[in-house]
Amino acid sequence: MRASAALIRDVGYVMLGKYGQYLVTLVTLPLAARILGAHGVGLLAIGMAAYFIGSVLVDLGITSIVAAMVSHEDVNQLRGNYAAVRLPTLATMTIALLGALAVHVPESLAMVLFGLFAGGLWSISEDWLLIGEGRFGASTAYQTIGRGAYLVLLLVLLPVLPSAFTAMGCLCLSSVVTVVLTWWDAIRRHGRPRRPSGAGELLRLGFPVLGSRLLTAGYGQGAPALYAGVLSAASLGLFSASDRIVRAIQSLLDPIGFTLLPRMARWDGAAGFWRRAYVGLACCMALAVVVVSVIWMSAPLLVSILFGDQFAAAVPVLRLEIFILPATALTSYVVTAVLPVRKDSIGILTGAVLGTAVAAVALVIAMRTQSVWALVIGTLAAEFTVAAWYLLRMTWLMLQDRRTPAPALPLNEPDPVAGRTN
Repeated sequence: MRASAALIRDVGYVMLGKYGQYLVTLVTLPLAARILGAHGVGLLAIGMAAYFIGSVLVDLGITSIVAAMVSHEDVNQLRGNYAAVRLPTLATMTIALLGALAVHVPESLAMVLFGLFAGGLWSISEDWLLIGEGRFGASTAYQTIGRGAYLVLLLVLLPVLPSAFTAMGCLCLSSVVTVVLTWWDAIRRHGRPRRPSGAGELLRLGFPVLGSRLLTAGYGQGAPALYAGVLSAASLGLFSASDRIVRAIQSLLDPIGFTLLPRMARWDGAAGFWRRAYVGLACCMALAVVVVSVIWMSAPLLVSILFGDQFAAAVPVLRLEIFILPATALTSYVVTAVLPVRKDSIGILTGAVLGTAVAAVALVIAMRTQSVWALVIGTLAAEFTVAAWYLLRMTWLMLQDRRTPAPALPLNEPDPVAGRTN
């Protein structure tokens, strides 16, 4: 009972962190849409897509894997190694952005570089350490403070400086707040990180995952950056109106995987591992199906409230794109709470390659048709292809384990994070 209560508490903490992000979005989206218009929202979509890619480039996409290592590694050595992996990439992004601003590159390219830097800056935070320790309350608090700063900055600056670059700058500054808070917390609890030693192991582990995450970005949240040279900013603005809603809801389904991660790491090798894994997966899928039904029916109202009548053409886009939620829920859960625990980076990479192959076909079609529907349908097809692969991979790993009986988890052993304080 205590373990179940702790799990529900931690799901609530992480969901509050995600929900808090999109409570802020509910305020900022109408403001940005009405001030920037479809063209400006399209530019902002390019920057946000690059933000996602930049965060992956810096953290190598292995935050879940590194978080799962916290319970059985020297924490300060792990922190030092991970910092050594991340900081050089962020420095490279900084130089690229400054160089681009100095030579006045086209606004779409400048927005891509700005987004890469902002995402990379966020990824040097120590939030992964909080997750690995099961301190979801602290993680939520620091993220909420950062998002509050973003909201204040945007409300003050965007009406005065109406530009997509202003909005991205506000996001960048708010990331600094969260980064500083998480590092302060880590130093207060653990002291300074050790000098890097063995960081190559993280690179070896991270490169396959990085490859998969970058490939995933091509048909996921990073797609607008890739389509920037194919579709107009106005078309990307319409897609963004739908995509922001869908991705916001998708992120609300992630807490189950995040909160189970430290538990799954401890349960790895125990007889009940796969039973727990499939129960969590069933919960994610059930929630996704319910959400799809609600959003499909309320799509016209949502678009009207959040973006205004000038984005009415985004309604049919939203009604189609929302069907990716069951697929993304499955994918998010498996790559967050199951495969990282099993250190199955090859399985993650294979899924990303399959999704990218489907997305590449959609990109070619978009180049010929100049239609946003190629992007929407391609995203849908790619997400379901990837989800099918991960379900097969998870089942295959379970069957492999059944050939070698695992030790049972002691019934009287306490939940590994139930007693943690935040």
